[in-house]
Amino acid sequence: MSDEEHHFESKADAGASKTYPQQAGTIRKNGYIVIKNRPCKVVEVSTSKTGKHGHAKCHFVGIDIFNGKKLEDIVPSSHNCDVPHVTRTDYQLIDISEDGFVSLLTENGNTKDDLKLPTDESLLTQIKDGFAEGKDLVVSVMSSMGEEQICALKDIGPK
Repeated sequence: MSDEEHHFESKADAGASKTYPQQAGTIRKNGYIVIKNRPCKVVEVSTSKTGKHGHAKCHFVGIDIFNGKKLEDIVPSSHNCDVPHVTRTDYQLIDISEDGFVSLLTENGNTKDDLKLPTDESLLTQIKDGFAEGKDLVVSVMSSMGEEQICALKDIGPK
């Protein structure tokens, strides 16, 4: 046996998968699917009939949940597709820094400071205006496949 010590690089990941497999024929409109390594919300599904050599095919049209780009994919309906784990979490907005990052209050009382303001213009102005007026704002953060973005805003009244 060797006397050398082996060192393993740890990336501090619990090994939880960012996606799970689901049969293409069972994915419906308003569900989620991974197209070209991007998490997408399905806006249209059409299924073609089986041809001479077998598989019915599913044609998916999805919109990227983070950048709004339209993506398409065609998959045999019997094959598995990757479906992203998508979670929405609500945080209370504490502060907006000058460099475009927000400071959020988590449920356990810690702060989360690694999120940028959204790129969507109307949501951006709603957040900035509401914060400037001193309102208590709660933002919904959507996270999937290692990405996070503010996707909605709720006003819970004045401070």
